[in-house]
This record gives sequence, structure tokens and C-alpha cells, in this order.
Amino acid sequence: MKKFLNYFSLFEKLLWLFSTIIILASFFLFSNDGALSLVASLIGVTSLIFAAKANPVGPLLMIIFSIIYAVISYSFRYYGEMITYLGMTLPMSVFSLAAWLKNPYKNKKSEVEVNSLGKKETAFMFLLTAAVTFAFYFILKYFNTANLLFSTLSIATSFAAAYLTFRRSAYYALAYAANDVILIVLWCFATAEKTSYISVVICFVIFLINDLYGFFNWKRIKHKQRI
Repeated sequence: MKKFLNYFSLFEKLLWLFSTIIILASFFLFSNDGALSLVASLIGVTSLIFAAKANPVGPLLMIIFSIIYAVISYSFRYYGEMITYLGMTLPMSVFSLAAWLKNPYKNKKSEVEVNSLGKKETAFMFLLTAAVTFAFYFILKYFNTANLLFSTLSIATSFAAAYLTFRRSAYYALAYAANDVILIVLWCFATAEKTSYISVVICFVIFLINDLYGFFNWKRIKHKQRI
């Protein structure tokens, strides 16, 4: 236990504690029946703190989060979010977990080797993201997805984030941060109709803070690994 606690820096411990307290407080203050939202939020924020350390436990917990979040999204007819997490984020998290386990930094299982994307692969990623987003727009429209524009933008940022996570790029965290902003807007719309969803909004605000830290820490880890 002592070794596990020493694994995280003081800032990371405080960040996780702050995130957990805010999520719990928002749930008990604003949520009436969203127990799944609380579970998903706590799993999600724990996943992010491990991901920020380039630890494979991050994508492992994201697999669990994806399933629960898909159920929550279905309950509010956010079919775009449900399809995204079940059909894209979930399988990509599985692939990411496998890729991270296969690419440890100097056989250190608790830290993946940070990768850099070349210009050609970056261009390929943008083209693939555009193609996936274009296809999903019509799928979401067919299912009468609520807030179609933002749901479609969420597809784009989620796919880019999932791809970058799989490829072990520090920019995965920035892509997820962009996705967090879109999800904050989406769930603000939901909150206007059902106030209990404000806990989900607060959850993604916390996710945004954690993802920004994740980007900063991955850049630090990358620099350390290159020395």
C-alpha cells in the first residue's frame, strides 16, 4: 500500500482527492436517481489519473467507464454518445490496453513508452477522423439523435482521442479535453430538462482539468524518456 501511494505525486493525490470530492458533492446535491452517473464518474476520474501516469490501468478502467456511460447516454437519447462509446471508445480502449502492455518503457509495466506521430500519420488520422465523422452524422440523424451538431462533433473528438491513445501520443489528452468541452455543452442541454444531470456536467468539467494535466504530464514523461 505504501508503495502504491508513493507512486503518485502529492499534486496527483490532491487532484484525485479534489476530483472525487467534487463529484461526490455534486451527486448528493443535484442528482436524484443517477447512481450509475456517480459510479461512472468515479471510475472515469480514476482512469484519467492512471492514464496521466502513462499507466495501462488507465485504458483498462476506461473500458468499464465506456460501458456504464453508454447506458447513461441511452437513457437520455444521446445515441451518438452511446454508439461512440460502445462502438468506438470501448473497442479502441481494448486495443489501447493491448498496445500499452506491448510497449512498456524499458520493461516497466507501469509506464508505456510515449510515441510521436509523423506528419504522414497525422494527416492520415485527420482524414480518417473526417471520414468516420461524416459517416456517423447520417447514422445519428437516422436515429433522431438529440443535439445532432454537438453529438457529431463529439464523434470527431472522441475518435481522434481514441486513435491517439492507441498510438501512445501525448496529444490524446488534448483531444479528450476538446471532447470534454463538447460534452459539457451537451449535458448542459440535458440539465435544462432534468436538473439531476448537472452532476454529469460537473463530472466532465473535472475530466477536463484531469485531461489537461494528463497532457502536461505526458510531455514531461516523454522528455524524461528521451534523456
